[in-house]
Amino acid sequence: MSKSVRIALDAMGGDHGPSVVIPGAAHALSSRPDIQFLLFGDEAKLAPYLAQHAELAARSKVIHTDVAVAMHDKPSQALRRTRKSSSMWMAIEAVKNGEADVTVSAGNTGALMAMSTVCLRTMAGIERPAIACMWPTINGRAIVLDVGATIGADAQHLVDLAIMGSAMARIVLNIETPSVGLLNVGVEEIKGIEEVKAASRILREGKIPSLRYQGFVEGDDIGKGTVDVVVTEGFTGNIALKTAEGTAKQLATILKEGMQANLFTKLGYLLARSAFQNLKSKMDPSHVNGGVFLGLDGIVIKSHGGTDIRGFSNAVGIGFDMVRHQLMEKIRHSLAVADDRRITITDEMDAGA
Repeated sequence: MSKSVRIALDAMGGDHGPSVVIPGAAHALSSRPDIQFLLFGDEAKLAPYLAQHAELAARSKVIHTDVAVAMHDKPSQALRRTRKSSSMWMAIEAVKNGEADVTVSAGNTGALMAMSTVCLRTMAGIERPAIACMWPTINGRAIVLDVGATIGADAQHLVDLAIMGSAMARIVLNIETPSVGLLNVGVEEIKGIEEVKAASRILREGKIPSLRYQGFVEGDDIGKGTVDVVVTEGFTGNIALKTAEGTAKQLATILKEGMQANLFTKLGYLLARSAFQNLKSKMDPSHVNGGVFLGLDGIVIKSHGGTDIRGFSNAVGIGFDMVRHQLMEKIRHSLAVADDRRITITDEMDAGA
């Protein structure tokens, strides 16, 4: 029998707090019965929701705190004022102390990243963490990172992102050797800033066994599903993510208005309803909710703050999969295998400079 996965939840995090977190956890438990939850939050506020989900209550332990990180708090403020007493910090610390295998929070992204970095630290050989998200594509899904953890990246960091992203893709996409592309302003090797071109050379010449480097990709390749893993630095990645989210909302609004314009468009919608429902299902953010903080010495999952019950359940499911399929071990192994080749090529590049 498989060992239960212990998941620590920041039950007070997000726009809706326990009203989404608790039923979302219950929904996740219904399809993954081998989960045990640690619920960090205000016991009095959690109790009414737990009373509605007896199975979840039986598989959970509530750790009381009446301190929560607000969605508008600056990361520095959260660290100073609520550091060791907030539901967010306590959920992360449970992973550090070995009491939980993964933390899931829908709370303030900046505060969650800051607290996770301070509490868990980064893995050996990784200078900075990254946020990796799943992106709906024509072919299915892709992994995109970094989508906002840190701004700027040298060649070494981009290579680390490729290695960590491919380890995640092996789990969530079930691909043994994922294809990887570096986001750039063009696919030609002469284009792009020096850091991106240097990373491309390391990935191309290193021939890292855990991934297949495909070269540069452009912005439109993300949605096409040209590669399984798209690598970029956090500033560009976050803009790409927010642009895609805004475009999806814009498209949905335009389609809705168009379908309600007159009797003929309403009739057309009825005839094509299955196609529209399929489109909505593919673009529904709740289906791919859950960003993974990669590079930390522990697993932390960031749920969208405004997600619904199904979306939070999916974030919990991602955390479960990352633990059950040994994300940390896969990343450490990939880094170790790549290290000698990476150092050799980097030394050659420095010698030739």
